[in-house]
Amino acid sequence: MTLLSKVRTRLGLASVPAHLRGALLRRKFTRAGIVVVQPGRPGVRVTNHGGEIICENCSFFPGVRLEVFRGGRIFIGSGTYLNRNTEVIAETEVHIGRQCKISWDVVILDTDQHSFSGAHATTRPVFIGDNVWIGCRAIILKGVKIGAGAVIGAGAIVTHDVPPGAIVTGQAAAVRGYVGQTTREGAHAPTSVPFPNHNASKA
Repeated sequence: MTLLSKVRTRLGLASVPAHLRGALLRRKFTRAGIVVVQPGRPGVRVTNHGGEIICENCSFFPGVRLEVFRGGRIFIGSGTYLNRNTEVIAETEVHIGRQCKISWDVVILDTDQHSFSGAHATTRPVFIGDNVWIGCRAIILKGVKIGAGAVIGAGAIVTHDVPPGAIVTGQAAAVRGYVGQTTREGAHAPTSVPFPNHNASKA
């Protein structure tokens, strides 16, 4: 594929202004590939208190907010998009894999942000695998690992690990089945979801 054909392909996916907005936004990241910012208000907000934000080739819609605290890390893989008003907050780490589709008003955070006792808030890393779909207004809480290919239904509150390929719905984020299976019979639920190899992510 020639350079001209690559440019035409990119412009077929997003407009020139969207790429220009992305070029401005990528300056706020520690490291970034091609970033696209779709039109609309409010704009994408990035707050970095001394951590790192790594974004591969990604697309953002209006109102997205990314916030990372000192020593924290946000990673967003190539081909992933974050829709309107989605918020990602990392005190330790939030890893979002490649080709993920994250709907509007989703909240992903690895921290309680505050505690009733006055002690430091509890934090645990969040890992979201590749090709994960997250429905609107879902909430992904600290310590959760979501396996590749999983589907999180709209409004789900996810407080526990989700196996690869699982479909979870409801406020309890209960597993209702697995992607590609018409019944639950014979569904195999892996016991754990591994965290990513960060060196591989940077390749």
